Amino acid sequence: MNNRTISTHASTVGYVVSPDIIVSGAYATAFERYSLEDHCDPLLMLGDAREVLRQLPDSCIDVVITSPPYWGKREYAGGGIGLESDFRDYIVHLTDVILEIKRVMKDKGSLWLNLGDSYQHKGLLGIPWRVAFELTDSQGWILRNSVIWNKIKSGMDNTNDRLGNIHENIFHFVKQSKYYYNVDAIRSKPREAKIVNGAVVSATGVSGVRYKRQIELSTALSAEEKVAATTALEKMLMDIATGQISDFRMVIRGQQRATHSDREKVSGRARELRDKGFYFLRYHPLGSKPSDVWDIIPEDTQKRDVHFAPFPEDICRIPIVATCPENGIVLDPFCGTGTALSVARSLGRKSIGIDISRQYLELSQERLAAPL
Repeated sequence: MNNRTISTHASTVGYVVSPDIIVSGAYATAFERYSLEDHCDPLLMLGDAREVLRQLPDSCIDVVITSPPYWGKREYAGGGIGLESDFRDYIVHLTDVILEIKRVMKDKGSLWLNLGDSYQHKGLLGIPWRVAFELTDSQGWILRNSVIWNKIKSGMDNTNDRLGNIHENIFHFVKQSKYYYNVDAIRSKPREAKIVNGAVVSATGVSGVRYKRQIELSTALSAEEKVAATTALEKMLMDIATGQISDFRMVIRGQQRATHSDREKVSGRARELRDKGFYFLRYHPLGSKPSDVWDIIPEDTQKRDVHFAPFPEDICRIPIVATCPENGIVLDPFCGTGTALSVARSLGRKSIGIDISRQYLELSQERLAAPL
């Protein structure tokens, strides 16, 4: 890591306390210089997230990925959000920060927010969704996904009157309906079609023989519909052979039910089945996109001794690859030990980390000093 420093005049409010950690008075200057540099080493800023963000320019950040302190869970180094006596105050303080995030984020940017829930008087408070509704109802954010982070296994839980908690929410918010999203970059590689005995067979074993037989024997299709269905099936098999799709399913009237709903008023598929007698479900040639349930083991089980709420690296990869352009900037306003920043650097993106704890930022320095 380069030992860069940002110098300020003696009359300014702040100064740099150590290489690459910027403090009050130098935030704006540091960001301006950093945005012009051609490396991906992260920039660290020490201070209260809202106060730091207020000194950054409008529309300068592409993606925000963050896991703020949860309410009432533990005493974080440096104090700050999460220590309020009333969870309602926590929501107010957190959403105030997010309003400032909205200002600094570009119009086509994304916010990925990981929040865990809390109990009070044995009642689950629903804090993640209370925050989400505040953001959509009062701040105008658009909620695109609610991802379930399945942590696979829970921590110590001695309660004997409820189930163990092993999931958290990760919300994907955007400012407008058109935003940057590279879905092809996060697709899983599909299995490939093959030729068996001269016939095209899809990745999941679909050869078309079964569908052809169902069309021929159908009593629900007219003669004209049978011809149209057979012609369409042949074209679908050709698309597999040429790699235009990786797989397909065929739904035929009287043979399979319409997917999702058979009510024609609410389902376009049901109407298509009624009018044509068949339809296809096509699978993208680059593979399927990830679902909204992520099975990721918490990183505090992976040799971390100092910071007790570390953010797993795998949580950051999909958001960065999908929603941050290659020349973009990632921001984590509660960066802790710098997980999001480390992942951003490994993926060739610039990043900025803000934290109220000098100890955590120094741990981030050590972590980010390691070579890729």
